[in-house]
Order: sequence, then C-alpha cells, then structure tokens
Amino acid sequence: MSPDTPKMSQSTRDILLKVRKMIPPMLEKFHKGQMGRVAVIGGSEDYTGAPYFSAMASARLGCDMSHVICEPQAAQVIKTYSPNLMVHPLMRQSTHASTSDSASSIAHAVIEMLPRLHVLVIGPGLGRDKLMQDTCANVIEAARERGMPFVLDADGLNLAQTKPELVQGYKECILTPNVVEFARLCKSKGLDTEGMQDGRAAEELSRAFGGVTVVKKGREDWISNGERTFVSDVEGGLKRSGGQGDTLTGTLATFLGWRKAYLEGLWEQDGSLEGVELLALAAFGGSAITRECSRLAFKKRGRSLQASDLTEEVHVAFRNLFEDGPKL
Repeated sequence: MSPDTPKMSQSTRDILLKVRKMIPPMLEKFHKGQMGRVAVIGGSEDYTGAPYFSAMASARLGCDMSHVICEPQAAQVIKTYSPNLMVHPLMRQSTHASTSDSASSIAHAVIEMLPRLHVLVIGPGLGRDKLMQDTCANVIEAARERGMPFVLDADGLNLAQTKPELVQGYKECILTPNVVEFARLCKSKGLDTEGMQDGRAAEELSRAFGGVTVVKKGREDWISNGERTFVSDVEGGLKRSGGQGDTLTGTLATFLGWRKAYLEGLWEQDGSLEGVELLALAAFGGSAITRECSRLAFKKRGRSLQASDLTEEVHVAFRNLFEDGPKL
C-alpha cells in the first residue's frame, strides 16, 4: 500500500463503493443547479468563518450553487472571503434588530428562498442569540413542510436540544454532534450513554429522536439512523483545530444534493439505492471526505493546521477516495 493511500477498514471500503453510486457523472446534458443547491444558515457578527468553511466545502466538492444566509455584518465580511459564494444578509441578531423585526418576519424572507434550494445546513456560526435561534426554528418548520433535508451542527444543535419537536421523527434531518454536543443531546433525552459503545450510543440517540440520522464525531465517526449503524474509520489528521466540522456539514450537504439527483434519475444508474439508505450514505461520504481532508492537511501543516487548510484539500480528498485512489 502506498504511504499516500488513506488507511481504512474493508467495511469502510465496501460502504464507499455504495456511496460512489450516488455521485453524478459529468454530463453535457446537465444544467446549472441540478447537481445541488445548498444554503448554509448561520453567520453571526462574531462568527464568520464557520459558514464560509461549510459553504466552500460544499462548493469545492461539486455542488452547483452554494449560498450563505447570515446576519448583515457577517455578510459584509464573508463576501470578502470569496466571490464564489452567494451571500444573503437576511438574518438578524437581537442587538441589531429593529422594533419591527420578529422571528417570523425575518424567517419569511428566508423561507421564500426554499423553493430555490435543495439542502439546508443550519448552525455554523449561528450563535445563541434568541432571535437568530427562533428564526431558524421557523425555517426548520417550513423546511419540514416541504420535505427538505437539513443538517444541524454547532449552535443549530441547540435547537434539537431545547426544541426537540422541531426534528422529532423527521427522517430527512441529520445531526452532527461532537463529543460534548452528543452528551448534551443525550441528557436532553434522558439517555445515559456513559460507558456505552459509540455505535450503540449513536443508535440510542437516533431512536430517541425518532429515527433522525446521527453522526457522532470522534476518533471514528459513528453514523446511525436507529436501525442501521456505520463506522467511518478513514484515517484522519492528529490536529483538532476548530472549524473542521464545518467541512463535514458542507460536504455532507453536497452528497444530499447528489442524493436528490440520484432519486430523480438524472443519469443512467441501476436505482438500487433507496432514500433512507442514501441519507446514511451521504453522511458517510461527508465523513470520509472530511477525514481524508484532515489527513492530507495534517501531512502538510502538522501542528499549524487550520480549518482553511481542509478547504484546500476537498477536491484532492474526493479524487483519492472516489476517482484516482486505490480500487475500493
């Protein structure tokens, strides 16, 4: 095995073969937007990097259109990071809101965008401001009505913790908690998972939320929908800098966009994968890409690795796992 080959178990290789089926080919007949329209909702005044990393990872992996919906002061900053992202200053923090601003009125402008989108990522850089959180709660309700898939991460997970009815039983929802966030979610559901094997713990939390997909991040990523559980063990890097989870949410969102294209039969394929299984496979694909990005970036940067270094490795990681790498 080449030293540049990512290490993984045979079971991971087998699952990646299935993930590969949902990756669309590059065909002349496709038009702009068919391969994914993703929006990241977050970006408060203090946190502008997280939504950028998520949206750029989504774009670098191959979604056609990548949006950021954020607070106006965050929008001014994020627009300077890259001209490739579409940035919409629609969110409001309590400290900058006018007397006429309410969660429902602010959410209305975001909800009007939903017909133009395929997937939502809610949480990167969102913060705990009540108006921002309540606005997202309104958006989640509207997304559920439309049957849209969405990913909750970071402060977006606070909504699942404090308002579990927003996601309860919604199979198109994916939660991506780290160790601390996972413990909080378990506590909110009255689950005692201390000492429990990681895969079983992820399964129990998924069941408690009625079958949402849970990605328990850690040394290995455990992915469960309460009925089936995968472990993603592609070798990662050894530096745990902030912001690496944003690469996961962005790449996962692109896989969800590809899932929609697969289910709509936009290219010739065997159609052997169904919607529920494809959710877990999308999460697995996002995990594998992120872990390989981490490995590649750590190899170059070592202790100095930052989240932006993962962004630069997204395409290489994709090629290593799904195109130019070893036969899975």
